[in-house]
Amino acid sequence: MQIDDLKGKRVLVTGASTGIGAAVARAFASQGAKVAIHYGRSEAEAKALGAETGITVIVQGDFRKRGEARRVVEEAVNGLGGLDVLINNAGSLVKREATEGIADDLVDEILALNMRSVLEATQAAVPHLAKRSGGVIINVGSIAGNNGGGPGSGIYAGAKAFVHNLTRHFAGDLANRGIRVNCVSPGVIGTPFHAKTPPDRMEAMRLTTKLGRIGTSRDCVGAFLFLASNELSGYITGQNIHINGGQLMP
Repeated sequence: MQIDDLKGKRVLVTGASTGIGAAVARAFASQGAKVAIHYGRSEAEAKALGAETGITVIVQGDFRKRGEARRVVEEAVNGLGGLDVLINNAGSLVKREATEGIADDLVDEILALNMRSVLEATQAAVPHLAKRSGGVIINVGSIAGNNGGGPGSGIYAGAKAFVHNLTRHFAGDLANRGIRVNCVSPGVIGTPFHAKTPPDRMEAMRLTTKLGRIGTSRDCVGAFLFLASNELSGYITGQNIHINGGQLMP
């Protein structure tokens, strides 16, 4: 299905080398959008995605470091010639840790990747998105932001709850500048994110889904295309679309 108003849109997807981000970048490219992809460490995967899709604007940035998300946005804008859609997908659980073992450095890393990068990228993108009416920001939350997360993921879950609420705040704050802000919150999706999740834990989570299966990256892309299209969702802002096979029904 082609969505006419996505053709030619300038889209930056952060964390786009693998998983959901890569699937979303492919989907926008297939719609005729001009896409920039950001990666942190997975250079080979990012370049392979570029070769596969024809995406030529590929920007590296370590979002654990202050200012990197801002720089990535500016480089992407320069490469694309502007910006219409920002997708704040970059983020990581980093590692699971029991409550009493959570060290300050781990907290700092999780919050930088999942919270500060969203704020920095948004701040950098707003002046560009506001240059013409119809700018869009799509943040990526998580089922963990609603249910507190699984074992050892409390800081990550808290960071995603922050993203959910920041989405609502930005939606109200930026509406008068013609920018819509929404969130997509995946449940258990079979991506490299869960590469270290034990098989028995994955099976336990599968059994909690009403649809009886682990989600795929392709299951997620439709929500992003829908929210990026002003023809399809032009009166939707401040919302959180959950993609979890019925595991959570908020």
